[in-house]
Amino acid sequence: MSKIAKHWVEQTWFTGFFFFLILMNAVVVGLETYPGIYRNYAPHFFVADRLLLWLFTLELLIRFLGSRSLKDYMKDPWNLFDLVIILSGHLFSGMQFVTVLRVLRVLRVLRAVSVIPSLRRLVEALLITIPQMGNILLLLSIVFYVFAVIGTLLFRDIAPQYFGSLHVTVLTLFQVVTLESWASGVMYPVLEQAPWAWVYFVSFILVGTFIVLNLFVGVIVSKVEEVDAMSKEEEDWREELKWLREQMEEINRKLDRR
Repeated sequence: MSKIAKHWVEQTWFTGFFFFLILMNAVVVGLETYPGIYRNYAPHFFVADRLLLWLFTLELLIRFLGSRSLKDYMKDPWNLFDLVIILSGHLFSGMQFVTVLRVLRVLRVLRAVSVIPSLRRLVEALLITIPQMGNILLLLSIVFYVFAVIGTLLFRDIAPQYFGSLHVTVLTLFQVVTLESWASGVMYPVLEQAPWAWVYFVSFILVGTFIVLNLFVGVIVSKVEEVDAMSKEEEDWREELKWLREQMEEINRKLDRR
């Protein structure tokens, strides 16, 4: 039974089928947000949700049977993630938890990350970069604080809606650093009374966006490349081990014939 389950899990159709179910779950959850549609087809939505939940439960059972042991299954954090999401769907199935249940239905869509290996490697790379981003976050915090204090002192009387206090200025700078309507929404109203203010905004964008944020991108890209290289090496090792197993099985068959 374990060999059959492991063989199924390794098949492309197995991953593709349950990824299709995840997409169907996303469609069902999305349609539930339309009150008119949900009221007319509420029983159908309930049946679809129960069916998808039990199919996902069956998938977890097959993956568990395909693993060597419970310890080996729990070793993979993605298996734990799937287990929590699916078991929560069973635990909060009562009507008194309808809001929580709907949120959990949406979280099932995140299982697409655990199903698709490329997405899994990308998320793992992002998680690896978190400890290394501490210095960059510290640098970004210093830049924000310095420019926020300067902006509050210079433009508090000119544009209090954007620079009235330190925390308001920080929010304004966050809008500026995202380059979202920073010119027409923030800078030009200030320029009407302080024509030299462009120096402040341009310098902040150069430092905050083109330097600091690019450091984030550089760290993430380098880690993604490292994870891809490690995954490729791991796949090569698996292929070699598979070849060695086949050779050993062939030798054992020859010995049995003798």
